[in-house]
Amino acid sequence: MQDHDCLRRLRASAQALAGGAREASAEAVVRRVFAIQAQDATAADLGIRVRGRDITAQAIRTAYEKERSIVRGWYMRGTLHTIPSDDARWLLPLLSPRLLAATNRRYQQLGLDDDLRQRADQLIRRALAAHGPLTRAELTEHLTTLGIPPDGQAPFHLIRHAALTGILCHGPQRTGEATYVLLDDWLPTTGRFRREGDAALAELARRYLAAYAPATLEDFAAWSGLPVTWARRTWKTLTESGEIIEYGVLTMLAGRVKELPGSSDTPDVRMLPAYDNYLVGYRTREVSVPAPHQARVWPGGGLIRPTVIADGLAIATWARGSGSRSIQVDAFEPVPPQIEQGIDMEKEAVVGFLRPTA
Repeated sequence: MQDHDCLRRLRASAQALAGGAREASAEAVVRRVFAIQAQDATAADLGIRVRGRDITAQAIRTAYEKERSIVRGWYMRGTLHTIPSDDARWLLPLLSPRLLAATNRRYQQLGLDDDLRQRADQLIRRALAAHGPLTRAELTEHLTTLGIPPDGQAPFHLIRHAALTGILCHGPQRTGEATYVLLDDWLPTTGRFRREGDAALAELARRYLAAYAPATLEDFAAWSGLPVTWARRTWKTLTESGEIIEYGVLTMLAGRVKELPGSSDTPDVRMLPAYDNYLVGYRTREVSVPAPHQARVWPGGGLIRPTVIADGLAIATWARGSGSRSIQVDAFEPVPPQIEQGIDMEKEAVVGFLRPTA
């Protein structure tokens, strides 16, 4: 296998996280990396910021709510991601059947049989058509008319079911809280891509490799949540068409190897948010995070801490302090002055992003 330094430079550059690579808009960032981890809305915004050039929180809201060029929903592995809006309709049919099947046992545990889920889908559709954007609490109130208890996980699973079946997606924020809207109202059916079946699977593999390669088919399967057998099938198709090539034991899109960025005397320092794509896009972690420090990034309980990287290598974790303009950085090892300067610049940028009027 190629040395870790080359892999890091290629992967971080593909993610617009090294070599000075930055995109000019929220939409451009999301198109480049295809899917931004979005379980936490603020972390998703920070994931866009760190890959962009002077992108403000308001510009991201504009992309979501006015341009509607990006949308938040349950996609890879059934977790919330932000993707380009015109990719939602081919991605949902590819991923949703397996996600729904995987959730079936939980539906049964909650007493949500097929008939009740269908009636909930119809009720949610009617409520959103009549009232416009609704919060989770407001949709939950409507669901109680079907005998759904308002507490517990049943309302969430019914809302997610409506999303996975293409009824709703995330809409505008209301006083900082997410709302839901009808997918067909929010995103008119004008998507550029009309793919399904193996064509959709191949397109997803291309998007993954553009943003994460060099990588393996097992990495793609882990990231997407799809079976390894599916990944092998699409790898075979893309190899036969000449679209992908071997890079040692890894894979890249054809023509990408020559794009290896040159090294620089000035490290490219970035402050990644929690759960960032760069840290979860592969089966293994040793390329991006030194083994002795992995437990500081992944402390357990499903947490992935905000992390500082320099030229794609994790060197610290960070957190917002108790003060409104305070960011605390916990370096793994002493850092040289050039990296310290980069950290200071990133801290200032993050504070300004989170508190633009402060």
